[in-house]
Amino acid sequence: MKNTTPAAPAPQAPAPLKKAPSRTEPRPERSTGSRIGGLVQRQGVLAVLLTVILIASFVYPTFASLDNARGVTVQASFLAIVALGMTLVIITGGIDLSVGSVFALGGVLAAWASQWGFLAALFVPLVVCGAIGLVNGLLIARANMAPFIVTLATLLAARGMLLAFTDEGATTYLVPKDSAFAELGQGSVWGFGHPILIALALFGAGGLLLQRTSFGQTLFAVGGSSDAATLMGLPVARTKILVYTLSGLLAGLAGALNAARLSSGVTIVGVGMELDAISAVVIGGTLLIGGAGSISGTLWGVLLLAVIQNLINQIGSLNSSYQSVVSGGFLIVVVVAQRYLARSRRTT
Repeated sequence: MKNTTPAAPAPQAPAPLKKAPSRTEPRPERSTGSRIGGLVQRQGVLAVLLTVILIASFVYPTFASLDNARGVTVQASFLAIVALGMTLVIITGGIDLSVGSVFALGGVLAAWASQWGFLAALFVPLVVCGAIGLVNGLLIARANMAPFIVTLATLLAARGMLLAFTDEGATTYLVPKDSAFAELGQGSVWGFGHPILIALALFGAGGLLLQRTSFGQTLFAVGGSSDAATLMGLPVARTKILVYTLSGLLAGLAGALNAARLSSGVTIVGVGMELDAISAVVIGGTLLIGGAGSISGTLWGVLLLAVIQNLINQIGSLNSSYQSVVSGGFLIVVVVAQRYLARSRRTT
């Protein structure tokens, strides 16, 4: 008989480990100082605006009149439309210095084209000014050129086109009286001028675009870190091209509305407007380095600058140059405050 060795018993599988109960780690709460800092950055300009309006209403009774409020808001609506496009550009970490010249060029083109009707008066400046914005976007996004240099070049080019088109400013194109295009700039609904209503509609659409769409979130991502946005698969180049094109379109539209209100294409407007737009955007809480900002903050910033200008006019003994001094002071304070708030939020 053969000796048979009994087979070794098969190893038993280890008993399954009991799954530890899942526990969600609580999210770290933001400190009170960090929350206050974020609120001040977003809505601080609104508090300053309301304070200035309240004080001015007590000191100058005519300041709080309805007619004065209409005049301030109509005058501010053109800068607001330009600043809306600037907000989108700055959120992506860029800058657009060409908007002042594009604004003036759009007004002259609109006045010139108004002789062929309402649609021509809007279509011509939008096409030309949008093309300038498109060139800015292509050179910045595709050729990787610095936004400051590109938009400075198109600032000079647009102003040169304007002077060439008007024979060095000797020719002034007039908008036909009682035309539909003139009504666009001079008409009103319930006492509110059409430029005000158009600016509010654009800001509403801009707010929805920025906060409720993937395109808006892409703007913040590109402004936060262009390289990281590229690694995430976001269309960085296309986004930059679109925002610069929108900036050109909005500047051209604002110029066309201004021409309709003045009934002529004035060649000397828009000088320094790019600086006013940048000031309004930064005062409204949008960071110059990109990645953070809001549409509503820009609106409050524009209104604050307009109220300061009107308040200086109410004083009477001061000329308009003081508005630049006050605006510059506000801008310095806001930039310093932004740096302090950003540093305090990083350390908390």
